[in-house]
Amino acid sequence: MDRMLYVAMSGASQNTLAMQAHANNLANISTTGFRRDFEQARAMPVFGDSFPARVYAMSERPATDFSGGSLQETGRDLDVAAKGNAWIAVQAPDGGEAYVRTGSLEIDALGQLRTGDGMPVLGNGGPIAVPPEEKIDIGEDGTITIRGQGNNPNALATVDRIKLVTPDPKQLEKGADGLIRVAQGQPAPQADANASVQSGFLESSNVNAVEEMTSILALSRQFELHVKMMRTAEDDSQAAAKVLQIS
Repeated sequence: MDRMLYVAMSGASQNTLAMQAHANNLANISTTGFRRDFEQARAMPVFGDSFPARVYAMSERPATDFSGGSLQETGRDLDVAAKGNAWIAVQAPDGGEAYVRTGSLEIDALGQLRTGDGMPVLGNGGPIAVPPEEKIDIGEDGTITIRGQGNNPNALATVDRIKLVTPDPKQLEKGADGLIRVAQGQPAPQADANASVQSGFLESSNVNAVEEMTSILALSRQFELHVKMMRTAEDDSQAAAKVLQIS
């Protein structure tokens, strides 16, 4: 009975983890540039004193879906959507380089260009600093052009160029903080001169709400079955205890 209880208990626990993965995807359906996580169950043998004839299901997140989302027009000068397989390079909180598709940019009080999450956007020589300006434009190749405060309308100055990279999706992985990085041991990708962005647009997440809800409902039914198995194991154990008392 203890083995049956262990298999049912571990199944219910792994179902909960699987539901968390799909719930996280569903919660980020309106997060611009979000990439959903895949989730799957893998059979794992139960090792012990006897032959491992029993198995339990282990939930895991084997990869991230890097397919693109749809473009939404905003008309805002600092909103950019990376095209194709391009990524915007940012400085992660740990000081390393990470990559995002979230192109809702801001200029902070010190003139530093940041993402909506507050991470500095990288350019040719590091984080991009924007001088005081009256007008800012981001070109298709990521070049940032401004018209300084008090300057002639035709007096435009190029500040920097956003670092755009197109790494192999197989070399990318999502960290616990939700940021995309190259896999450990892989070199940081160089800026791609052919990568481009579209100004005035944002990319939506690639989460399919119907698919995620269906997965959550299916996992909920599986969880209920695991709970019933645990109750059955308890009932069988009590019945066996009564038989032993009679004997």
